[in-house]
Amino acid sequence: MSAIELLDARKVYRDREGADLVALERTRMTIETGEFLCLLGPSGCGKSTLLNLIAGFEAPTSGEIRVAGQRVERPGADRGVVFQQPTLMPWLTVLDNVAFHLKLKGVAKAERRERAQHYVDLVGLRGFERHYPAELSGGMSQRVGIARALLMNPAVILMDEPFAALDAQTKSEMQEELVAIWERVKATVIFVTHAVDEALVLGTRIAVMSRRPGRIREILPFDASRPRDVTAPDFNDMKRHVLGLIREGSARLKQAA
Repeated sequence: MSAIELLDARKVYRDREGADLVALERTRMTIETGEFLCLLGPSGCGKSTLLNLIAGFEAPTSGEIRVAGQRVERPGADRGVVFQQPTLMPWLTVLDNVAFHLKLKGVAKAERRERAQHYVDLVGLRGFERHYPAELSGGMSQRVGIARALLMNPAVILMDEPFAALDAQTKSEMQEELVAIWERVKATVIFVTHAVDEALVLGTRIAVMSRRPGRIREILPFDASRPRDVTAPDFNDMKRHVLGLIREGSARLKQAA
């Protein structure tokens, strides 16, 4: 069974004048269990909208989305979400931020801290358990957000440009760390980005989206060895192909205008 199925999913919003704004056109796509799919496209093309539909934060205007064969109608513990900003609670320590949803479920303090510690270790934050968010760098804060999502043991992890605000060096380190975590936990990952290099460093497949209204223009498998070498011929061949798709889409949009 596929991890995720998009069955003609479409999303339309209403603007202030009452006119329809199509954010996402009818989209059909299957995402297999354990793959790392990168959603790549320009700002405003519907990447985050698509992620929110899979997460269950919003409902499609038409069509449907299934996770593990079940129709998505609301958020669920089978889908962990990592946002662009980690939205940590400033009054809680790293360990308690990671363990917070266990507290809401009534799990005893000793058990939830033991379980949280495993994921704190997994994201490389051992030694920072008692630190507060104000004492963390941007990259460390995102590690907390990732650990918090992993603690739910989701089958699917949805990531909405989580490294966009990081400097280049930290971003590179976080990309390597994320791949290592993905290889260990075996979850299905959907990662939103507008950076071609990032998509190619991370993804097993890259779904290239058009400008609004968002459509999947092409889905490209990419099985280059890891860690990915950004100077390698296969990497740069794929990069040229992806950039060509993006430029072609921009040219069509200008012609239509």
